[in-house]
Amino acid sequence: MKPVAVIILNWNGVALLEKYLPDVIANTDLSIADIIVADNGSTDSSVEFLKSRFPQVGILPFDSNHGFAGGYNLALAETGYRYTVLLNSDVSPMKGWLNPLYDFMEENGNVAAVQPKIRSLRNRQQFEHAGASGGFIDINGYPYCRGRVFTTVETDNGQYDDTADIFWASGAALMVRTDLYKKAGGLDEDFFAHMEEIDLCWRLQLMGYRICVVPKSVVMHLGGASLDYSDPRKTYLNFRNNLLMLHKNLPDTTRCRKLLVRRLLDTIAWIKYVVTLDFADASAIWRAHRDFAKMSKKYTSHPSVDLLAKMPDRRNILIDYYVRGKKTYR
Repeated sequence: MKPVAVIILNWNGVALLEKYLPDVIANTDLSIADIIVADNGSTDSSVEFLKSRFPQVGILPFDSNHGFAGGYNLALAETGYRYTVLLNSDVSPMKGWLNPLYDFMEENGNVAAVQPKIRSLRNRQQFEHAGASGGFIDINGYPYCRGRVFTTVETDNGQYDDTADIFWASGAALMVRTDLYKKAGGLDEDFFAHMEEIDLCWRLQLMGYRICVVPKSVVMHLGGASLDYSDPRKTYLNFRNNLLMLHKNLPDTTRCRKLLVRRLLDTIAWIKYVVTLDFADASAIWRAHRDFAKMSKKYTSHPSVDLLAKMPDRRNILIDYYVRGKKTYR
């Protein structure tokens, strides 16, 4: 068996498969990796298209849409590769992208997961919003990246080409040790989609492992293919899942205080949406908090370590971005 499975999760994405799967096949070292499409119960012609056009690609057909988290959990449960790459269907990797990730994992046994540098297919000189050159989280739980803070996305001039320890690796192109993925419990299926990879990386670090970015590997990502950035559904999932992530992974000593701060900050965001007459996003925030209150009751076990307090760079990106005018990672 080859050491790596590159698994692409698909749901009614035949157009994306037709456009980007040829790049994945052409630019991946197939001596070390198998390419597999896990189909999340598509009702379009995805499965038939794969069978006729790409017989060399493995297919894992599921009976329904299990979401990003559930779909990948099912896929990894059915495969036994040493490493698994979770690769979005709207990703076009550059030639040889997999080898630097594989080599780095082989040489660093204390690293649980890595990501490549991710640039935008919409503007190929810029980083892509979902991951850029490695993800971090600030003292209030807001995610940001080397190359992207809130909506400010930087041009890639090689300023983040160093391999580095990060807090989270993007689910757009995430390489993980399969055994540690399973030991950590996989992606949280209650999240359905959005921030589930940050939650997973948080748990892997609580287990004592590192998360890294290897910018020698480069992929191009379209982004927003399954859910547009302006969709209120995305707002709902981001706000709800961020609260769930903090609730799950913070210890008793700091959890209540951190969640109180976040809920106050979210209230300010809600007021902003109301004042600007964006009632769809305002409603999404209200529903996110309502559902968080219900869903949080199932998480009764919490760690004893506060990783937010242990971060060497304890930033408040709200203050940096909106008060101090610091719009970039550096």
